[in-house]
Amino acid sequence: MNLTNGNGNGNGHKPKPKNVLGGELKCCCLKPLTGFYRDGFCRTGADDTGRHTVCVEVTEDFLEFSRAVGNDLSTPRPEFAFPGLVDGDKWCLCVLRWREAFENGVAPRVVLESCHESALKVVRLEDLQAHAEQD
Repeated sequence: MNLTNGNGNGNGHKPKPKNVLGGELKCCCLKPLTGFYRDGFCRTGADDTGRHTVCVEVTEDFLEFSRAVGNDLSTPRPEFAFPGLVDGDKWCLCVLRWREAFENGVAPRVVLESCHESALKVVRLEDLQAHAEQD
C-alpha cells in the first residue's frame, strides 16, 4: 500500500525541494520576481518544460549571448509580467541555457543554495561550484 501516492512524505505534506548541495532550496530572488512559478524559487514541476532550476546572477556578457542565441532576457515583456533583466539581477535560468552558456565560456555566476537539485541531471556539481557566487 502506497500511502504517499508519490506526492508526499507520508505525513500528508509534500517534501521541501532540495538544492544541489542537498539542503533546503533557498529563495533566488523576489525583485525581479523569478522562478517558473513566479514565487522566487528555482523549483520545477511537470509543467516546467524549460526546467528553470539554476539561480544565476546575470552579466551583460551572458545577456548578450542569450539574446544572440534567441532568448532575449533584456527586453521587458509586460504582457508576461517580465521586467527585462540587467547586469546583476538574479534569475531562475533554464538549466540547458546555463549549460550552453557554460560550454561557450559565458556562464553567469550561480547561487548554489538556490539551484534545484534536478539541475544535476544536466550539469555537473563541480561546474556549478566553479561558477558559484563568492560571499
